[in-house]
Amino acid sequence: MNSAPRTGLEVRGLRVVYPGQPPVEAVRGVDLTISTGEVVALLGPSGCGKSSLLSAVVGVIEPAGGSVAWDGEDLTRMPVHRRGFGLVFQDGQLFPHLSVGANIAFGLEMAGMGRAARTARVADLLDMVGLAGLGDRGVTELSGGQRQRVALARSLAPRPRLLALDEPLSSLDANLRARLAVEVRDILHAEGTTGLVVTHDPAEAQVMAHRVLRMSDGHLL
Repeated sequence: MNSAPRTGLEVRGLRVVYPGQPPVEAVRGVDLTISTGEVVALLGPSGCGKSSLLSAVVGVIEPAGGSVAWDGEDLTRMPVHRRGFGLVFQDGQLFPHLSVGANIAFGLEMAGMGRAARTARVADLLDMVGLAGLGDRGVTELSGGQRQRVALARSLAPRPRLLALDEPLSSLDANLRARLAVEVRDILHAEGTTGLVVTHDPAEAQVMAHRVLRMSDGHLL
């Protein structure tokens, strides 16, 4: 029996419109394909529509038109939690009352994974992001770079088929940002995770992605 072809992400004619007088069309009929295991960066200035496009792909924003599919399955109206996608924000959005390990394990616990399997997965991810031995530490005790590593590990924990990263390093200083860009790239490659990265930094885009697409005024160039 032949398995269905794995085509990855397919976006067709995607539009994002924000209400107002007049309405603002942030994404204007974008087509985008990302192969399984590929990392693509969307590069452009603030207000060009790149974060709106990423949000519509993940399902945080409902598009005004067009479609989002994965391996041929239409996800356009599917809720966020059923898409199998992960999302890393600029500020990490960690749970401040939970430890590092509990933050990483949160999605696994919600999915019903057993304690032993959760513990093993968290340990593997802590080692992968360079935070081995810090699972019991409070996230408020960490540096900015360490917190972003925890956010990355938490998003990777359920093994998402696509990881979307919205300006994940922009709040960090230049030296740390450059170093983490390499580390994030290597982690995505090691996990075999398909990635969509939004950034305004050309050097960061080149380091993190297999392919860089420029965006302007709601269009991919």
